[in-house]
Amino acid sequence: MEKISILVVDDHPLFRQGLRDVLQREADIEIVGEGSNGQEAIDLTHALQPDALILDINLPGLNGLQVTRQLRAERCVAAVVMLTAYDDAEQVLHAFRAGGSAYCPKDVAPSKLVQVLRQVVQGHYVVGDQVFDRDGLQAWLDSTVEKAGRPYVDDTREAFSPLSPREMEILQYVTRGLSNKEIALSLGISHQTVKNHMTAILHKLDVEDRTQAAVYALRRGWVRLQD
Repeated sequence: MEKISILVVDDHPLFRQGLRDVLQREADIEIVGEGSNGQEAIDLTHALQPDALILDINLPGLNGLQVTRQLRAERCVAAVVMLTAYDDAEQVLHAFRAGGSAYCPKDVAPSKLVQVLRQVVQGHYVVGDQVFDRDGLQAWLDSTVEKAGRPYVDDTREAFSPLSPREMEILQYVTRGLSNKEIALSLGISHQTVKNHMTAILHKLDVEDRTQAAVYALRRGWVRLQD
């Protein structure tokens, strides 16, 4: 029997151990590697070429959304099952728009997680109890974005798009209390460029100011006050 190869990435050793205990009971599943941060997730994916990743969203350094987006930009075909303790409707949209194959809260039943892994490696997408092909997922995303349409946002599809790597980097600095000028100096870019990125961030997150943007990101585990 050819086993499904899994890479587990979470910064909590005890949680990784729990996943290992669950998955090792399955004859058709093999954990080929473990990581504890976003960069390790990317490096280990390159080295091990797993069939699927179990990926925490709230990771040190690059978060799970950033990791997934980068892997998809590199044409990586590994399925990505995102786990999060920050479960809400908008987080689901961000996860799938970043390129995720499934989205599960961290209290998911072990049997459900095993089922999800088997489904995603076959090319399916799993949202709760719903299983989609690519066209079905796109239809679900379009419908969900339309239902979640925010007032005063002209393009809700754009509003739920993942932040770019630079926007996520700037948002990390915002949560640490840096001004636009300080961010510009830290990144070696112009003050106006930072302002332009901040405008895009506020639009995508549909928030009014920097403080709301920081709270939005922190509540969903995209950034950490200390890494």
